[in-house]
Amino acid sequence: MQKARLIILVVAVAAAGAAGYIATQMKPNVTVVAEAVPQIELQDVLVATENLGVGAEMQGQMRWQQWPAAAIADGYIKRSDRPNAEEELKGSTVRLQIFPGEPIREAKLIGKGQSFMSAQLPAGMRAVATQIAAETSAGGFILPDDYVDVIMIRQMEGEQKQYATETILSNIRVLAIDQTIQEDEKGEKTKVGSTATLELTPEQAEILTVAQQMAARLSLVLRSVQDAQEQTGPGAEYLVNSPGRAGNVKLIKSGTVTEILGRK
Repeated sequence: MQKARLIILVVAVAAAGAAGYIATQMKPNVTVVAEAVPQIELQDVLVATENLGVGAEMQGQMRWQQWPAAAIADGYIKRSDRPNAEEELKGSTVRLQIFPGEPIREAKLIGKGQSFMSAQLPAGMRAVATQIAAETSAGGFILPDDYVDVIMIRQMEGEQKQYATETILSNIRVLAIDQTIQEDEKGEKTKVGSTATLELTPEQAEILTVAQQMAARLSLVLRSVQDAQEQTGPGAEYLVNSPGRAGNVKLIKSGTVTEILGRK
């Protein structure tokens, strides 16, 4: 009886082994084919290695970086076109801010030896400086690219001290403020500017020049950024009327404006 059971066990084990062998031989061979990935064409483009603010000087803050050829926009500097661009751009001044990793474009730079202020001016505009103080420039909060109104304050003739005020220019862009750091009595440091450079048309430049001569003080009034696109007139044109212009002549004496009939 035990011998018969042993024979049955041996036969079962042999049958299981044979079945396993047959199953492995019948398993289909699967060949995995990797799908070919299309190659992206790359080119070396000159990019900034750090944040470059307006007025910063280019002194090696750039490197070549691979960039998809299809994404290269006009103005990007490619190594294939200008292999010596790093040396060529050294000494240039940043005209518009450049962020880390951003491709460098010469439209955002001012060439070595070129005037920074003249490059900032649109065609036909003039840069005119005027004296300011903290109390006449919104407490020192007026900064470049802000828009302001220019108010003229002048003393009237008479026994009593009386002043007249007038907005002579409106919606004027500030190009620069010569801010310096000063320390007050408490040891706190503040930035104070003494001169503001304004972007003006030739006619507005004449108005401001005359106003500087006749005014007791000129004050800058900060405008809301939402009003920056507001269309305004040239300003107090009567200040610069002359025999060569149409209309009457304005005579300014001791802060008083007198109208003289012009020739027709």
